[in-house]
Amino acid sequence: MTTQASPSTNTTFTTASMQFLNKLAQNNSREWFKDHQDEYEHVVRTPALRFIEQMQPGILAISTKLTAVPKKVGGSLMRPQRDSRFSKDKTPYKTNVGIQFRHFQGKDVHAPGFYLHIAEEGCFIAAGIWHPESKALNAIRACIDENPNAYQKALKTLQDHGFIMDGDSLIRPPKGYEKTHPLLTELKRKDFIAVKNIDFEELCKPGAINFCTEQFQYCAPLMAYLCFALDLDF
Repeated sequence: MTTQASPSTNTTFTTASMQFLNKLAQNNSREWFKDHQDEYEHVVRTPALRFIEQMQPGILAISTKLTAVPKKVGGSLMRPQRDSRFSKDKTPYKTNVGIQFRHFQGKDVHAPGFYLHIAEEGCFIAAGIWHPESKALNAIRACIDENPNAYQKALKTLQDHGFIMDGDSLIRPPKGYEKTHPLLTELKRKDFIAVKNIDFEELCKPGAINFCTEQFQYCAPLMAYLCFALDLDF
């Protein structure tokens, strides 16, 4: 039995949210952003924080170990500024909204969690762990090797509800695993991320909170498995 978030008649995001991201993509400079700071606050950041606040009961119903923190800085909303130090792209701002409901024991974006991505080029819901460091990656692979059934059940649930596993993978089998391993495709993964593309219009509907909560519920078995592999409570 799944737990739904309380029905809400309030929408969070609107077409104005996407319009701002589009304008930012065409005018990606600190001067332009400063001149349009009030618009950003009104049509992007405030709706995003409201979304996080309304999602909190549904997220905690899935697991009390996950966080949904509606703060401008240091919460579930990822900052708009880009870290361009090691990138050829020196534009200062992200042209997407990123929201992460991550495990409370995680310190950064590499922690297991749920994620919502909003951008002109596409919106998606995701869950799992992105770019885990080598110790965590080895632990997940060992768990899949030793406990394949629960992992395969989680994959089946995801597949049945329109999610695909995405992210980077090795070209060759990881050290210690044969190329004939029945789960070699999974063992070669460097990211364990389930992704489902969604229409932005879904996020503008009165039922957006229930919709997103339901999508994350489908991802809960994967999240539970990854936390088990990493010796984290879920």
